Amino acid sequence: MTTIKPTPVFDEVQVGDSLPSFETPPISRLALALYCGASGDHNPIHVDSDFAKSAGLPDVFAHGMLSMAWLGRLLTHWVAQPAIRTFSVRFLSITHVGESITCTGKVVEKFEQGGERCVRLEVSTTSQGGQVKLAGEAVVVLV
Repeated sequence: MTTIKPTPVFDEVQVGDSLPSFETPPISRLALALYCGASGDHNPIHVDSDFAKSAGLPDVFAHGMLSMAWLGRLLTHWVAQPAIRTFSVRFLSITHVGESITCTGKVVEKFEQGGERCVRLEVSTTSQGGQVKLAGEAVVVLV
């Protein structure tokens, strides 16, 4: 049975409202290897400890696009994918193996554009230690 999620209603959403957040499990080496294979991003800095250390890093670290994918999941748990008009991020710091990441979003603007009722969202990923890893924004259409 498929469950269709209702789209948030423009008139009921307010600036300052938060999207339902979620936390990832601690990032494992297995998760990085699986993402490497699924994404086609085979940069050894993400999966080969010796390579990462030879580059002056303490260990491998998560792909930035993996964190962006988690923010995509945050968005698509709130609206259907076709409602997303723009989505962009800035990569601020490395996400390390073992870190749990919390994905959050907040409504920062309501507006109409091209006959569509839209909201602008601030989105971010943050480690359990409070360090922001990615920050960005998205524009989505509401009913």
